[in-house]
Amino acid sequence: MFEVELKGYADDEIFERVRERFEFMRREVHEDIYYQHPCKDFSKTDEALRIRIKRFNGHFEAFLTYKGPKIELTSKTRLEIEVQIDDVDKYSQLLEALGFREVLTVVKTREKYYVEKGITITLDEVEGLGKFVEIETLVKSQEEIGDAVKKLRKILEELGVTKLERRSYLELLLETSQKVPRT
Repeated sequence: MFEVELKGYADDEIFERVRERFEFMRREVHEDIYYQHPCKDFSKTDEALRIRIKRFNGHFEAFLTYKGPKIELTSKTRLEIEVQIDDVDKYSQLLEALGFREVLTVVKTREKYYVEKGITITLDEVEGLGKFVEIETLVKSQEEIGDAVKKLRKILEELGVTKLERRSYLELLLETSQKVPRT
């Protein structure tokens, strides 16, 4: 499966348009712990490995996720392999024993909305970055990606999103931390 995702910068007005137009599903808090491979630089290969801890409605879920390089020029479309895990500490220990090292943790509050069958939109408030809107769907083949990107882009444009962002929250936070003067 390929995750076709578009992300844009948002403000209070865009958040309100989404809330008025689409069906609220749930509010989640995500803690995404990103890891660096011991033998290759994921920042150069455009890959990612993370453990996501997701909290919602008094529940807890965790996933180990690999994201391959982006395969489409304007979106964040990429191969995604995700496995549900039950013990975050054990998986962290396993990754570290294999030589992976923790890079950064991204924390965000996410409101998830139903757009139509197979399409969801989220409102993200990311610690240290601000507000974003993401829209995504899954497709089975690369041939379906172009049409999916067009459809998702149209929805974002109708909401007033004018600036898209292909970089991940991890990339944006790493860039922000490099700009902060060291004392």
